[in-house]
Amino acid sequence: MPSCSSLLAFALVSLGMALTPGPNMIYLVSRSICQGSRAGLVSLGGVALGFLFYMACAAFGITALLMAVPYAYDVLRLGGAAYLLYLAWQALKPGGRSPFQVRQLPHDSARKLFAMGFVTNLANPKIAVMYLSLLPQFITPGHGSVLAQSLALGSVQIAISVSVNGAIACMAGAVAVFLGERPLWMAAQRWLMGMVLAGLAVRIAVESRR
Repeated sequence: MPSCSSLLAFALVSLGMALTPGPNMIYLVSRSICQGSRAGLVSLGGVALGFLFYMACAAFGITALLMAVPYAYDVLRLGGAAYLLYLAWQALKPGGRSPFQVRQLPHDSARKLFAMGFVTNLANPKIAVMYLSLLPQFITPGHGSVLAQSLALGSVQIAISVSVNGAIACMAGAVAVFLGERPLWMAAQRWLMGMVLAGLAVRIAVESRR
């Protein structure tokens, strides 16, 4: 098992990453607002499954193979950047909407909600990079099986991410009502979110493989 200090340090890093806006958070907020917190939590189940998939890939070395294939990382990186730019444009375009703005959308079945949460997480290239480059830094060879340490650290990351995103999904409606009653706050939040998403997209697009 990893040392207590490694677990704590990795938990703090995971918390910081979970609080950073990204495709998972945007999708869960949008789904919770248009269909209720229960739908957001079902979608969160799919997101959690995506985390489990990436954790297994990292633990067993499959992700390393993906990163070694020429252009595979670049395809994921540029695809993720394009998706973030699309979300940013949706927020910043004339008449654009905030992710917290209530809007009527068709209700999806629980199966589709779960699947979309899973796909949204798989399409996030930063998750693969995080498990490949960040997680190994907290593994200590002298503390037992590397596989067991990888699974333990990955479990910590998943628990923190699911807890944070679950709280966000449950509070999305209340935040939407607060912003809906304050148009200036809504506009400021929309522009702030759009700029953050655009900044993340640019950073991902120009980031070279480590």
